[in-house]
Amino acid sequence: MSTAQKPIVSGYNSTSTAEEIAKGIDLSGKLAIVTGGYSGIGLETTRILVKAGARVIAPARSAEKARVNLEGLPGVEIESLDLTDPLSIDAFAHKVLASGRPVSLLINNAGVMAPPLTRDSRGNEIQFSGNHLGHFQLARQLWPALVKSGGARVIALSSRGHRFSGVDFDDPNFNHKSYDKWQAYGQSKTANALFALGLDKRGQLHGVRAFSVHPGGILTDLTRHFTDEDLKRFDLLRSSDGTIKPGASSTHVFKTVAQGAATTVWCAVSPRLQGMGGVYCENCDIAEMIPGDVTSPTGVAPHAVDPELAEKLWKLSEQITGFGL
Repeated sequence: MSTAQKPIVSGYNSTSTAEEIAKGIDLSGKLAIVTGGYSGIGLETTRILVKAGARVIAPARSAEKARVNLEGLPGVEIESLDLTDPLSIDAFAHKVLASGRPVSLLINNAGVMAPPLTRDSRGNEIQFSGNHLGHFQLARQLWPALVKSGGARVIALSSRGHRFSGVDFDDPNFNHKSYDKWQAYGQSKTANALFALGLDKRGQLHGVRAFSVHPGGILTDLTRHFTDEDLKRFDLLRSSDGTIKPGASSTHVFKTVAQGAATTVWCAVSPRLQGMGGVYCENCDIAEMIPGDVTSPTGVAPHAVDPELAEKLWKLSEQITGFGL
């Protein structure tokens, strides 16, 4: 297990906001890529990075939605990207590399949660595809630009949902077992954490460090696939306008979007993390390990920060995508 996987007492907490984290940070001359950086906590992440002086590329499946949401925010470039389409990933990465610019921050923020069974063009289950494999291929394709920056950070958005499941290396795409959307989601979020561990191992000597992040519970568009059964399971209600809010008896404390983006920004800019990487973070600090206690409201399960599993996932991801380091 990673010996670095323990809190460092950052001085921040679950109520800290992304703006508080970035106060006094100067990102002038830095280029950041934020997948899904035009909605939810991705939009807030983009806003804060721009405010700190960074230039941000916000790749989007829907350029029109991105233009509307990012209107009035200077320093943002919108490019086309579908993380479930290998050709789209290659085209986006080629355009970035052709510009000759180093990439200082790659924030793998985009994701999908609990949809009905869907597959990409290669037959991969869509959550494993979009949440993990697409970002894996993107990081590989952008590798020269990350190394060129001389100190890049890659942040993979995981989730407390990683506790739902480890990675099923024998059948990650539900070809031989019944599809369980929450198991699939948990697998993809475990994969995000293991990806950060694997990338950090390969990037250290090149100045590239990687972190995984649990942003906290935030009610955003990520819940768009929730069924009535899901709402009941998590004690949520759907308003008449379609928005989702906590149920009357809910005891879960949800974060605001500003709080939800805070740990991502902390991992991206904190001087306290200099020389560190490969760790799972939450509430603006490195999370504790919670072996055997899946009911704990905080902490990371051992299967999401296991170096051997990270290597196993890396090899599997190379086989599926055809890319490796």
